[in-house]
Amino acid sequence: MKTLQFHYHMEIAFSEPVHSHIYTLKCLPQTGGTQRIEKCVYKISPDGTVQEGTDSFGNRMLYGTVEEEHSLFLVDVTGTAVTDVQGPVMPQNIPDLSVYRYRTPLTQPGKRTRELLGHCRKRTADMPLRDKALVYMEAVHGSIRYGRGVTDINTTAEDALALGSGVCQDYSHILLALCREDRIPSRYVVGMMTGEGESHAWVEIYDGARWHGFDPTNNIPVEDAHIKISHGRDYRDCSINRGVFTGQAAQRQSILVEVTENGGTSA
Repeated sequence: MKTLQFHYHMEIAFSEPVHSHIYTLKCLPQTGGTQRIEKCVYKISPDGTVQEGTDSFGNRMLYGTVEEEHSLFLVDVTGTAVTDVQGPVMPQNIPDLSVYRYRTPLTQPGKRTRELLGHCRKRTADMPLRDKALVYMEAVHGSIRYGRGVTDINTTAEDALALGSGVCQDYSHILLALCREDRIPSRYVVGMMTGEGESHAWVEIYDGARWHGFDPTNNIPVEDAHIKISHGRDYRDCSINRGVFTGQAAQRQSILVEVTENGGTSA
């Protein structure tokens, strides 16, 4: 069990002032599974109207409007999470699992995905689902290398395999494609992990009793160094920021996440 302090910072810089900025944010972790959020405070600047709600997957959302002109939009979320992967599973709503068995455009398998799955199946006959997922995770980790700027938010699992490179989003989409082709309920997760950097993505599979997390980018099971923010069918369900505004400005978004254990320094 770990007690983790987290700070999530998002900044959107506009090339010129905008106004009537309507936004939806998914950046608030919540209690469920093997984590308990003991404190969570957010600050949005400039001030405007803001409300909290949930989406169809049960993820916490902030939605609001900034009417005044602004060239900078800032979101800060700070808090404390207690994570215990070995502890009892905390109650959480489990929707129709068929949602997590079917392909999406980003996780549609192709020739390379099916070939990779075929290699995995030589090792996974009669394995429990969790052990199968470990084999699939290791296969994904060994199939591409981590590289920025090679893929984008529209890159599919099959395309990432063809490119042989990607970021955490791509690793996760490939793992989802393998699991769903094998009819294993699986979902995309956005969250944070110990250290300093950006938000992270991984995969959860359902074994009939509970959800288990797998981080194919780092080739490790998700344990008590990870804090979950949201989940869905793929990246598009978990997009952290969506919005519209009045103005002709270009925008640049940056995210910085810091997670420390027991108030210590980041790893």
